[in-house]
Amino acid sequence: MRGDSSGEEPPTRREYMKYGGAVIGGGLLAGCTGDSGSGGDGESTDARATTPEATVAATETDADTSYSVTMEPMGTVEFDAPPERWVSYLSTYGDMGIALGKADSLQGLWDPDGMPDVFYDALPGVDISFEDVSPISGDGEFDKEIFYELDADVHLLDPNWIGVLADDWDEDDTEEIATGVDPFLGNYIRRRGDDWHDYPYYSLYEAFEIVADAFDERERYEALASVHDDVQATIEERLPPAAERPTVGLVSVNSQFENATFYVYPVQAGNNHKQYRDLGMRGAFDDHIEGGYGQFDYEQLLDVDPDAIVFQYGFSHVSTEEFESRMETMRADPVGSQLSAVQNDRLYRGGTAYQGPIVNLFQTEAAARQFYPEAFGEWNGIETLREESLTLFDRQRVADVIGGDF
Repeated sequence: MRGDSSGEEPPTRREYMKYGGAVIGGGLLAGCTGDSGSGGDGESTDARATTPEATVAATETDADTSYSVTMEPMGTVEFDAPPERWVSYLSTYGDMGIALGKADSLQGLWDPDGMPDVFYDALPGVDISFEDVSPISGDGEFDKEIFYELDADVHLLDPNWIGVLADDWDEDDTEEIATGVDPFLGNYIRRRGDDWHDYPYYSLYEAFEIVADAFDERERYEALASVHDDVQATIEERLPPAAERPTVGLVSVNSQFENATFYVYPVQAGNNHKQYRDLGMRGAFDDHIEGGYGQFDYEQLLDVDPDAIVFQYGFSHVSTEEFESRMETMRADPVGSQLSAVQNDRLYRGGTAYQGPIVNLFQTEAAARQFYPEAFGEWNGIETLREESLTLFDRQRVADVIGGDF
């Protein structure tokens, strides 16, 4: 929606990008392939020039360099050049940008402190820092003004998810940022079945491919997709028969351990539990929960009594010391101490629900070792991620792709 057919809208901050979606009622964006001023070929009618000669030059540049990508709910988003500055929500699309070698141009995240940097630290020669990345939220709400301040070329966010998070955000805010700053590109792929999400979902690598094309980084995408394919082939080859797999309970590490209140999950469809589905995990709570999560006490945990317990967000939201402190609380409880996972020392740090391609590779390997040590190697805590043997994927190969050597 960069400009309209009258040509009266003034130039936007980033005149090298054009947005091709439309906002409709209810805060949802409808996919489309151009705006009313596109002339049917994706050309924008922004007031880019004041002379016929300049207009011709701009048109020739567009013809030579413009390209587009399409993703619901935004529709088709057209670019005249790869984005140089970008913003993301959390570590789903944030990790995609980092995987494509764009860490240095990341301007903003919902919560930079919540990024699972422990995984990047395990890649040789890769130095990722979020110290200069601005939070795009204040007191748990989106701050519209920060989008103007950061002046990014693309916002890797599903704009409809902003409306779910923030009561003070509506479709007018989405349109204002998309037209006054630059476009949104993103689809909420964390989980499936939300009633507000009435448009198609994408798998992790379907979404990653679109983001890679937006950044004009097709070769990097294909290199990392090849690593992922190799991991999947190794899993298929080594995975134990279903009858020999342990039952695993998914519990939030952010549960109220002192009050003996635990948030438990079934293995869900969507990107949040991709590694568990890929590993054929037998979710202990799958038949005991209606909906996306349940709230259990120790007695209810013991009634199910999983062979192992994985604490979701254990890598991203707590330190090693904080995690061990919470595990000691569980071990010290008269009922908690009776759990098989406690008695057999099978309490594990688990992955974040917001995972891009790099985070997913590490979280898949961690879970494989935690669930099936005889097939994939023993899990010896976070330091296992830095080991050079018995790994599911080549750390140096991934580091080289991020660095541009592929």
